[in-house]
Amino acid sequence: MRISLVVLLVLSVFLPLPAMAADKAAIEKQFRAWIARDLAPEAEKSGVSKQTIRAAFDGVTLNWDLPDLVPPGEKPKGEQKQSQAEFSSPASYFSEKRLQGLAASGKTLAATHAATLKKIERTYGVPGSVVLAIWGRESGFGRAAIPYSAIDVLATKAFMSTRKDLFRRELIAALHIIDGGDVKAGEMKGSWAGAMGQPQFLPTSYLKYAVDFDGDGHRNIWTSVPDSLASIANYLAKKGWKANRDWGFEVTIPAGVSCAQEGPDLAKPLGDWSALGIRRITGKAFPSGEAKAESMMLLPAGRHGPEFIVSPNFYVIKEYNNSDLYALFIGNLADRIAFGSGPFKAEWGSVGKMLRSDVLAMQKALVAKGYDVGKVDGLPGYKTRRSLGDWQQKNGLQPSCYPDESLKSALR
Repeated sequence: MRISLVVLLVLSVFLPLPAMAADKAAIEKQFRAWIARDLAPEAEKSGVSKQTIRAAFDGVTLNWDLPDLVPPGEKPKGEQKQSQAEFSSPASYFSEKRLQGLAASGKTLAATHAATLKKIERTYGVPGSVVLAIWGRESGFGRAAIPYSAIDVLATKAFMSTRKDLFRRELIAALHIIDGGDVKAGEMKGSWAGAMGQPQFLPTSYLKYAVDFDGDGHRNIWTSVPDSLASIANYLAKKGWKANRDWGFEVTIPAGVSCAQEGPDLAKPLGDWSALGIRRITGKAFPSGEAKAESMMLLPAGRHGPEFIVSPNFYVIKEYNNSDLYALFIGNLADRIAFGSGPFKAEWGSVGKMLRSDVLAMQKALVAKGYDVGKVDGLPGYKTRRSLGDWQQKNGLQPSCYPDESLKSALR
């Protein structure tokens, strides 16, 4: 009887596997048919050669380990409640150990590649320290393992992900890159999300912004440091980087100055912010040449964390990764590399364990009261933050300009 139970247990664990394998095999056949009848004709119509298409898809298989996959016949999983760095614990995003390590490597590499970085700054107007910071954040200065076949990842996601249209465009763009002769399909390595090489460009970004800076006739963001660094700088320049301006400054904002003045659409000359009593937290004066320059208030954690006055270059960095915390990480790391500075001086306070669904409920309540919160998506962007601050002020509350647990019951 004991042996029979063991046998039954083993069978219950292993019997579903052949069926699962059969399902995967059937889906793999659908995948191959999709490439031959759907994707390949579209790629060819867009100008990719048949030879490139055959070579790129030779031996390609679905990568079943990728996230956000929706196999044929299945429905996407419903979005789950989640807590994210932007509105849970910003401090964890700024690991001091990591920032110190990246800054130390960045300073060494600034000396190693000094001539290249100077040439890049002359060409694109972007400081070498900012380029190095992005290089370090994206791929550990080219040292991080980038193990995935970009074609396998993009083809898998174009066939069965939650964003098939996006990855279909990126897959066809990748085929154009191969067709142009810059890289062979087997050498086109990327992340699990399809971003490629040391700058972590998606294929469409590569086609627009990658440059040949070492003069070998090929744009190579996989093994060429000059091409990788110059491509990052070209990206920022094309997105509007303003030469000879900083990204921003950590400041102190007096309690009597409303925190509900945040955002790129409420820009003022830096001198106007200074006239309100806003000062650099270091005690240094703002650069005199920027007194009339367009500047914006930024409070990524409202009154619960460091406060900033930023330039339009801050929002250019956000074009690389649309996150306030990402752009602040890059700015802080660039300052450490260039000037030997340290962490932000103000502390990141606690806002409790806010779920995305909690923020979403607050956004909906604000919209019902006539506020513009931007996207109603559970993410507290600057429009949500300043709307909260305005609502708090009008209702006799001390404005914090940030969704925290104390507002869950108050704002309905």
